Amino acid sequence: MTKAMTDTVSALIEAVNRADSATGLLDAVEALAAVPSVEVIDTLIEVLGYNNPGAAVAAVDGLVAIGEPAVLALLEQFCGHNYTARSWAIRALAGIGDPRGLPILLTAGMTDFSFSVRRSATKGLGTVQWQQFLPDLLPLAQQKALEALITIARQDEEWVVRYAAIVGLQAIAPALQTDEHWTVLRAGLEHVQQQEADQAVLARAYMALDTVKGLLQNKAVFEPTDGSAPLEIDWNTLRQDLGRVINSG
Repeated sequence: MTKAMTDTVSALIEAVNRADSATGLLDAVEALAAVPSVEVIDTLIEVLGYNNPGAAVAAVDGLVAIGEPAVLALLEQFCGHNYTARSWAIRALAGIGDPRGLPILLTAGMTDFSFSVRRSATKGLGTVQWQQFLPDLLPLAQQKALEALITIARQDEEWVVRYAAIVGLQAIAPALQTDEHWTVLRAGLEHVQQQEADQAVLARAYMALDTVKGLLQNKAVFEPTDGSAPLEIDWNTLRQDLGRVINSG
């Protein structure tokens, strides 16, 4: 980073720190979030804990734009006690789709008390970057995601969360690796059709199943990573974390 750029980032961070109104903070965070630099990650994550939803949304957008370099710092939010920060961090992890966020998205989608957090996590389960997984870990990861999405689609008390789960099931379909997973996906959508009372969710389930059937007829070979992807992931730890995630239903 050039000195001019460093000075610009420093000034933007200072503007966030010195903001003395909700509107001023929002403007300052939006300006900072527009800078695609790792230097802004810590400040954007700090904003997630502020009582300013608008600024938090802008910070999430900035973190998602930065992507993978922000993941480790976001994961550290789950070591603290600030629920507000953790809930926004879940939204950012969902938007990034990094493999390391999958265990947290699974747990949040199934158990978080806030339906908006469950919805964000559930949406994220359908847009995980599956191509970044190692081939031997991919089936387990997709099994966990399928089980969670189907459980949420069948059991969550909020229709918007069930709707998000249906969208997620459709989104995950092109990346599925085994015939068993395809069978589980179809059976899950068919079960939703049989029991769902909300018309919007029901219509979305029919759309998803039609799409899945079309994909089955023209199924392409999904290519996971060959292990050379430049992600600094502790795959053994991720495997253990996924193994500890318990899906109900």
